[in-house]
Amino acid sequence: MNLFKSFSQLRNLLKSIDIEAVSKLSQKVDLNQLMGVVSKMSEEDLGKMLKFMQAGSGKKKAPPVVNGDFYELASTLSPEEREIQLKVRDFMETEIRPIANYYWNNAQFPMHIIALMARLNICGLTYQGYGCAGRSALLEGFIAMEMARVDSSISTFFGVHSGLAMGSIYLCGSEEQKQQWLPVMQRMELIGAFGLTEPEVGSGAAGGLTTTCKKEGDEWVINGQKKWIGNATFSDITIIWARDLGDNQVKGFIVKKENPGFKAEKMEDKMALRTVQNALITLTDCRVPETDRLQNANSFKDTANVLRMTRAGVAWQAVGCGRGAYELALKYTMQRKQFGRPIAGFQLVQDLLVTMLGDLTAMQTMVYRLSQLQDAGDLADEHASLAKVFCTLRMRSIVDHARELFGGNGILLEYDIARFVADAEAIYSYEGTKEINSLIVGRAITGESAFV
Repeated sequence: MNLFKSFSQLRNLLKSIDIEAVSKLSQKVDLNQLMGVVSKMSEEDLGKMLKFMQAGSGKKKAPPVVNGDFYELASTLSPEEREIQLKVRDFMETEIRPIANYYWNNAQFPMHIIALMARLNICGLTYQGYGCAGRSALLEGFIAMEMARVDSSISTFFGVHSGLAMGSIYLCGSEEQKQQWLPVMQRMELIGAFGLTEPEVGSGAAGGLTTTCKKEGDEWVINGQKKWIGNATFSDITIIWARDLGDNQVKGFIVKKENPGFKAEKMEDKMALRTVQNALITLTDCRVPETDRLQNANSFKDTANVLRMTRAGVAWQAVGCGRGAYELALKYTMQRKQFGRPIAGFQLVQDLLVTMLGDLTAMQTMVYRLSQLQDAGDLADEHASLAKVFCTLRMRSIVDHARELFGGNGILLEYDIARFVADAEAIYSYEGTKEINSLIVGRAITGESAFV
């Protein structure tokens, strides 16, 4: 160190010191004597003193911004897409985060948010026409992530309405049906639900539904039950899938809530996605006109087309849930102090945080590519299934580590992370279990079907 440079640094440092503080110091210390001592110090001792003074006089360094998008994938969106993404984020932060725990804890749905969400104009985002924006699947994925980052229940509500219900009509409906239903659903003036899963038929839906339909004249008579049907306690229409007794093929129907023979009962005592209103639906000689049969749904392959599209969305939801948990944990470790310092400064804590971030970043890059395949028209069942398997597994790991970092506070709802841990279990299971999705991928890579 050059001695002249050291004195110059010292002079600049002293200039930066508040005059009032110098005045107070002079009352305690003979400053002339102090400078005499300083002038006789060695370069090494002077350097140590400068380092000490600079550390003490400088402003405290601001902590890094909490951001789970470590590879900055959002920066690849167009300015217009980025604006939509941030608009959804603002909605989730201002309208949903403050009320999320209350409605989750009380197993209620905040009906007032539907009108607020409608203003975002994001329903049926990837569909062409019918009031829909015709945007990319990539942007749709980012929106699913933004919602699940704050509340997976709201993301699920939206995915059922915009993805499963609207998607069934968009992919399987006639032009007349699309014109009748999609514009009002896009504006969220009518809310939709999707009825495929049954009390005794979940992953095995492709092998045969127990809910049946039979044509009588210009009507269809539907009998059976559906279970775990999100939104169905208050939805205006529910897409019901049933096995035709005539040809043994799966058909789809638009069933109105006021339709005689249609009954939806709220499922109680869930430990996950408690804000989502799941229903047990009973159809007893429920008569539906031919005009409300999805005209282009003639087998389970047509149903699978809807599921393929929405399964990609569930993978994005898993990313959102994992990201929300990671960001909560990172912020908490920066604020929580033990042994006189933030726990973020401890090695074992940083190791867990980096493990979580690695999983999250891998998930993000996978679903990013998945949406690129969807936008290119190259999305296959096995692509969506692999993303569902991997992302939900890694999501589970992330929320587990996050809860660990919260310590005992991790089981208190007020810290949010307990809700993420519980909701992750539902995301892990719906839209096909790990085992079923693994068999779909396994069939694709081996050429052999291991389904029983």
